[in-house]
Formats: sequence, structure tokens, C-alpha cells
Amino acid sequence: MTNNPRINKLRERKTQSHLGGGKERIEAQHKKGRLTARERLDLLLDKGSFREVDTFIVHRTHDFGLNQQVFPGDSVVTGWGTIDGRLVYAYSQDFTVLGGSLGEVHAEKICKIMDMAMKNGAPCIGLNDSGGARIQEGVVALAGYADIFLRNTMASGVIPQISAIMGPCAGGAVYSPALTDLIFMVRNSSYMFVTGPDVVKAVTHEEVSFENLGGASIHSEKSGVCHVAADSEADTLYLIRKLLGYLPQNNMEDPPFVDTGDDPLRMDEALDTLIPDDAGKPYDIKDAIGMIVDGGQFFEIHENFAQNIVVGFARLGGHSVGIVANQPAVLAGVLDIDASEKGARFVRLCDSFNIPIITFEDVPGFLPGTVQEHGGIIRSGAKLLYAYCEATVPKLTVITRKAYGGAYCVMSSKHIRSDVNLAWPTAEIAVMGPDGAVNIVFRKELDKAKDPIQRKAELVAEYREKFANPYIAAERGYLDDVIEPKETRPRLINALAMLSNKRDTNPAKKHGNIPL
Repeated sequence: MTNNPRINKLRERKTQSHLGGGKERIEAQHKKGRLTARERLDLLLDKGSFREVDTFIVHRTHDFGLNQQVFPGDSVVTGWGTIDGRLVYAYSQDFTVLGGSLGEVHAEKICKIMDMAMKNGAPCIGLNDSGGARIQEGVVALAGYADIFLRNTMASGVIPQISAIMGPCAGGAVYSPALTDLIFMVRNSSYMFVTGPDVVKAVTHEEVSFENLGGASIHSEKSGVCHVAADSEADTLYLIRKLLGYLPQNNMEDPPFVDTGDDPLRMDEALDTLIPDDAGKPYDIKDAIGMIVDGGQFFEIHENFAQNIVVGFARLGGHSVGIVANQPAVLAGVLDIDASEKGARFVRLCDSFNIPIITFEDVPGFLPGTVQEHGGIIRSGAKLLYAYCEATVPKLTVITRKAYGGAYCVMSSKHIRSDVNLAWPTAEIAVMGPDGAVNIVFRKELDKAKDPIQRKAELVAEYREKFANPYIAAERGYLDDVIEPKETRPRLINALAMLSNKRDTNPAKKHGNIPL
């Protein structure tokens, strides 16, 4: 302690603020297996870099006994710091103070940080752990949410916005994370839903637990709301740090370059034998991605949702790239509603932040059936098409095997402004697969044939000979080159270097009308 009473008083007040809701509530938080708001920020940010703002702010409500529950800093910790030396703004809701509920000053603190992030062009990270709107403050709390929602929307595509759900996130509170670029959740510890289990039971008579209604597994596998689910809070915060390494500070910058030490001319012979001789047999496209990208490092997004398409970040020659790849190992890589929307969302994220898009294509078409048609596959497929057409970043496409029908057009074909289109010798580019095509084109001949099975086999073989290759498309200029699979890495890195000064624009307009 110093002899200066004013400095001592300042230190005491800061100590009180740092205790949040008090030691008992901090212990209760720890018993749930959860960290406190400040402990989370300590793990997220570079050591010693956090600078807090609004440490002494208090709520202004006196109704319903709130005048007896006043905590310096209220129920959220806000400020800025660095991650790997790069500026970020962050807020961390404090469940030990009034259940992390959002009231007027809580919202003001978050809005202040978001405004600073926009002015200074740096990412904003929200760590959510809140019981929702502070009921005692009534419409003022709702107004606070709306103020945040507006800023989320204005910041979209300008600065990266990342949300981590570290505990409860319910009601109107879910819409701020939903408006951000990426949502992280903690398995068996965090949950999101618009209406809780009690309301669900009262309205629909369904019995459901918090976890089964809106837990990390549900949202990362079924709804697609969650982009990354981790097993612990520490893992979640580590993954956020790792993810930011692939993103620029804002939409006016390029993503950071990292010298990975991986030879840009490296070729992997195993790629030449990756595709099975039988066109009907699956293989794992992630094997190809791992052999091509720097150090085999692939940061997958939406790993357990719509697994028939794979999206995520990697580096090629040290440069950040976004990867979109059909997955033949799941539903033969077919495009359905969820896969189309997953891909579209990721393409638009990359385009927003100047990240080149690499597409690995092996797609037999769109998934048929009444469930898909009635669910709006036309609209969903159009979203993916729209996203690729709209994107102006460098776009590179590698057709590894099948590229059939409308799905060929959609998956970053030359016709929708892809810059460099390559194919492996195993590529098959046609309106549809051999079997279906023969059934349609030669229907009458097959009806009259003495041995229709034998004749169909012959026709399928002829069709496959003609179309189950990339050369007709290459003759038309729809492909820039047909390459040996092992050449893929150096060819992509060379193409990225060639496109480093690419400039492309869309017609002047307020905004397009993506088929939502």
C-alpha cells in the first residue's frame, strides 16, 4: 500500500470491480466447470495485453431491489488487447454479476467497444455467458439488444466478428452471435435457443433437456448454427486465437502472410493414386487437401454439419486461403440444402475478407427427392451459385472427378468468373452420369434391343469413353489445363501469385437480392 490515500482508494475500487459478483459466485462458476469473464480474457489475449474500459460503470436502475445490487463494471468486462501481437477488441459477459444479464449499461459497454473496433478496423470478439435480458430494466434492456444488433449488422463484412458461447445464451441474446461471422461453442457447457425447455414443454408438450434443445452438439451437427465446437473453454479460446491467424484485421487489408517453411514446389506422388479406378467408389477429399496445403494444416469450419461438403482455412505458399470441397466419402459428395447453404456462407465470408477461394470439385449433382424439393433445394442451391458468382477474390478450381449437371456450373466453373480452372485426368464433365444419360438418350433403342442389358452396357461404355474425361471441356477452354494430381500444390501456389493483383468489380448497386 502507498501512503497516498487517493491511490489506495483507486486500487480498492479496482479490486472490488475485479471480484465481479463476489468470491462465492466465482466459486459457483468454477463448480460448474466454467471460467470467470476475466479468466477467459486472460486465456484469449496475449499475456498482459488486456486494457479494460468502463471498470467503474454501474447500472442506473432502482426498481425491484436493484439499488441493493450494484457492482462496479456491471455484468460485462470490456476492452482491447492483442492476439499474436495484433489488435482485437473483446467483451466477456460476467455470469457472477446478476447472471450476466444485459441491461442498459451492459449494452452501452458492448456498443462502445464495437464502435471502437469499427473506427480502428480490428476484429471484435464476444464471449457470451448470460441469463438474457435484465427483466427489472424492461424495455431498456430490449433496446440495448437492438443497439448491439444494429452494430453487428453494420460491422458485417467490415471487421471479423467472432462469438464464443461459454454458457447460456437464450431468447433475443442469440441474435447477436447469429449476426456475427463465426460461432464457437463448448460441448456440455454452453447452449443457445430462442425459447427454453419450459416454454417448449408448455407450447408443444415436448420434453427436452437444455443440451438436446440447444447444446453444442445439436448446433454443430444438426442446425449448423455453431461453426466450431470444442471440448473445453480453454480449447475454444485457443481455436479462436488460431482462427484469427487466417483473417485480416478488416476488409481493407489482406490476410497475414506466414512463412510455413513448406516448399511451394513440393509434390506428393500419393495424389496420383488417390482417385479409385472405379468411379463409384468413394475417397476422402480431406486426404487430398492435407497433401496439398502447407504443412497439412487445415482449419475446418462446420466439421460435423453437412459433411458432404468440406469448408475451412489453410495456407498455400504462406498465404491464407479458403477451401470448399465436395466430399465423395459422404453421400457421394452430392449437394443438398444444408451443404449448399454451408458452402455459400463460407464463400461469402472469404470474399468479405479478401481470402482467395480454392474449390475441389467432385460432385454428381443435387440430391433428388421430395424432401429436398419441398425444403427448397432450388433456393438453397441458388445461394451457393449466387455466392460464387458475386465473389471477386481470386478463385481457383480443381476438378478431381465428377462434375455433373448444374452442380458443375455452381461449383466455381469458368463460366461464373473462376480465374483458373484445372482438372485431373480422372475428371468427368457431363450433363449427367453415364447410366442416367443412356437411359434418356437411347430409351427407344434400348426398348427395341434383343438384349437391352448388354446393349446398355455397351452404350454406357461409349458414353463414359467420350465424357468421362476432361478433354472436351479443355478443348472448349472451360478448363485452363489438365494436370497430374501431384502437380496441384505448385500449380495452385503459382496461380495465387499470378492473381495477387487481381481486380474485379460488381455493378454499382445498393446490394443484390440473394435468394434467402
